[in-house]
Amino acid sequence: MACKNNRVVKQIIHLYDQISKLESLKPSKNVDTLFGQLVSTCLPTDTNIDVTKMSEEVKDMRSNLIKLCGEAEGYLEQHFSTILGSLLQEDQNPLDHLNIFPYYNNYLKLGKLEFNLLSQHSSHVPSKIAFVGSGPMPLTSIVLAKFHLPNTTFHNFDIDSHANALASSLVSRDPDLSKRMIFHTTDVLNATEGLDQYDVVFLAALVGMDKEAKVKAIEHLEKHMALGAVLMLRSAHALRAFLYPIVDSSDLKGFQLLTIFHPTDDVVNSVVIARKLGGSTIRRSR
Repeated sequence: MACKNNRVVKQIIHLYDQISKLESLKPSKNVDTLFGQLVSTCLPTDTNIDVTKMSEEVKDMRSNLIKLCGEAEGYLEQHFSTILGSLLQEDQNPLDHLNIFPYYNNYLKLGKLEFNLLSQHSSHVPSKIAFVGSGPMPLTSIVLAKFHLPNTTFHNFDIDSHANALASSLVSRDPDLSKRMIFHTTDVLNATEGLDQYDVVFLAALVGMDKEAKVKAIEHLEKHMALGAVLMLRSAHALRAFLYPIVDSSDLKGFQLLTIFHPTDDVVNSVVIARKLGGSTIRRSR
């Protein structure tokens, strides 16, 4: 059983202690350095560490660390979305400068991975995709729309009106995406209508930052998604589970699990694909 005496776990705990004492999680040299060290420490996948079998003390630390990571990620996206949306000349397209975002290449890789996995399990190109928890910098929607799904409309849902305003500003000067990216300020997890319009629903990693909240979100989507529609989720594996919540097959009641893919490169998130039971629009690969 892995415990807090493990060398890598001790290093993560040490970084957590430093991060938890920061006055602010907004981007700064110190914040960027600490989270950079944390991500690097958690990237290796050749480990037998299972976070679900650790001591309660380490589990509590992990839960708190995931929330701190989510908060810091939100500030980071807000920071760069603001820069891209406001500091460029009017005749420039902010989407041409996304590479200033430090994790843009990761999103390119993740977008390609998710498109390839979706294509393996789908019998048609989705006409409408919903992204729940799109945030101030909806890079998944942007990457998929720009490079992989040129005829698909993306409906981005976020509870934060300021996040949506920043996100909308990002795509407003793009002649294509400004027409195919739609933003809704609403709590989808309180909505009972409309989710059945989408072929595919993405649930962001930062929606449901603990197991109970994640399962509650999945249960709500299961009630209101169309039969046969696809649910795409982000999970985490091995040490990466100190950064993001884990989605297990047991969390997907009412869905048929199609695949769970664990990257071994610098793409941190695992990808989970499931189909709402009762439909036949998705084919399971052999």
